[in-house]
Amino acid sequence: MKSPLSTQSKLPDVGTTIFTVIGQLSAEHNALNLSQGAPNFSCQPSLIDAVTKAMRDGHNQYAPMSGVAALRHALSAKVEALYGCHYDANEEVTVTASASEGLYSAISALVHPGDEVIYFEPSFDSYAPIVRLQGATPVAISLSLEDFSIDWDQVASAINSKTRMIIINSPHNPTGAIFSDVDIERLTALTRDTDIVILSDEVYEHVVFDGQRHHSMACHPQLGRAQRDCLLLRQDLSRHRLARRLLSGAGRINE
Repeated sequence: MKSPLSTQSKLPDVGTTIFTVIGQLSAEHNALNLSQGAPNFSCQPSLIDAVTKAMRDGHNQYAPMSGVAALRHALSAKVEALYGCHYDANEEVTVTASASEGLYSAISALVHPGDEVIYFEPSFDSYAPIVRLQGATPVAISLSLEDFSIDWDQVASAINSKTRMIIINSPHNPTGAIFSDVDIERLTALTRDTDIVILSDEVYEHVVFDGQRHHSMACHPQLGRAQRDCLLLRQDLSRHRLARRLLSGAGRINE
């Protein structure tokens, strides 16, 4: 007789996600669920029409691994219009089916067993599990409770020979905090002349208020082409979970 199939999880300590908990509570109390991207309004009609037209026009086949060429060129043009920097649509832009896939792909390609990845808490709850799946160690650094700022001295103390990647998230999920010029300067100084990869999660780049300005890593070549790899993760058409990933430094990942 065959032994029962093992169903032991690779991540046994993950447990029930906060999204499941809040989802159940919001349903129980008929409350608006603000825990994730599930607003109480419908998708933009023009987008529904565009998707419907594309399907009726026969755009229903497998897309190229890196994304449809016309879309990659459009995304490159958008970033150049917003931030004044050019990314080669053929070599530096990759389309993924959601920002989460982009995160998983980037971390899986670059992080290896024994590596360490620094990230900041509170955070999107996929960062640490993805790192652990690579046999690497996530190193959490807590943001200040007063203003959600980063203690860069603490970051400096956490960096060592095993540090492979630093994940930054601005505008920050869930606090809304935004990287400042000082933050960029400190990050640049700490990673100068290292092989540390900067993974910049910028999916909320347009959710900025109070006259503040989002500092995209795309605007800071000292974090990308000049010294090391910098991966920029953005998201478009969030109701349809389309993401794009821009890579500075060495083109597409070849590991």
